[in-house]
Amino acid sequence: MKLETIDYEASGGVAHVRFARPAGANAVNPQFSRDLRDVMLEIEWNDQVKAVSVTAEGKVFCAGGDLKEFYEAGDGLPKLASGMLTDFHGGIYKMNRMAKPFVAGVNGAAGGAGLSIVSAFDLVVAGESAKFTMAYTKAGVTPDGTSTYFVARHIGVRRMLDLTLTNRVLSAEEAERWGLVNRVVPDDEVDAVTAELAQSLADGPSWALGHAKQIVYAGFDSPLEQAGELEGVTIAAAMGTHDGQEGVAAFVEKRPPNFTGQ
Repeated sequence: MKLETIDYEASGGVAHVRFARPAGANAVNPQFSRDLRDVMLEIEWNDQVKAVSVTAEGKVFCAGGDLKEFYEAGDGLPKLASGMLTDFHGGIYKMNRMAKPFVAGVNGAAGGAGLSIVSAFDLVVAGESAKFTMAYTKAGVTPDGTSTYFVARHIGVRRMLDLTLTNRVLSAEEAERWGLVNRVVPDDEVDAVTAELAQSLADGPSWALGHAKQIVYAGFDSPLEQAGELEGVTIAAAMGTHDGQEGVAAFVEKRPPNFTGQ
C-alpha cells in the first residue's frame, strides 16, 4: 500500500493511522481521500487489527478541504470535488460499518471536513487547546464529509444549524459539553491517551466491542422492534463466543477475564 498523506502501521492488534501532511494542515484533497479509502480497506481486511488509533502530525488535525487546490482547479472544481468525495465518503462509510472501534486524538484545529471526519470516529480525545468549526458556509459552500449525519446526531439539529450557519468556533471544553468529543486532556498527552485507549479496546472482548458499535449505530435509526431484534440476535451470538462465555465465567468466579478477541 503506497500512501502519500497518511502514515499507517499495525501492531499489538491496533492500527495506528496518522495524518501526515502537516505543511498542508492535513487538508482534504483527492490524494488524501484516496489514501483514506486505501487505509480503511487495509484495516477492514486485516483480521489482526481489533481497534484503530487516529492522530495527526503538526499543529492542525485537519483544516478541512484544500481550498488552494480547489481554487487552482478552476471550472473543473465540481468534477474534482465529486471524485474526491467518492473516495472520502467511501472511506468514512467503511470506517463506520466495520466492527472495529476507531479512536481519534485531536490536537489543534478541526475545521470543515476535519470536523466532519472527527464526528465520524467512535471515540474522540481532544487536546485542551483544540478548536472545532464547520466553516463550510464561510467559503460559500455546503457541508460534506457525512457531517449532516454524524454531527447532528451527536449534538442535535439546533446546535448543528448554529455551527453550520454561523461558523461558530467551539473550544475543546465546549465540544465535550456538547457531546462532540468524549474527553479533554492536556495537549501533550493526546497521542498517548489515544493510543492507550485504542490498545485497551484491542485487548478487550473485541468481537463484542466491534459488534456493540454496529448495533448502537443501527439502533439509532431503527424502529423499536427492529432495534430490539438486532440486539437479541447479536447478544445471543456473543454468548456463543469464547469471550462471551469467559466474561460470564469470570464474573461468577470473581476473577479477571482472559479475553482473546474470539
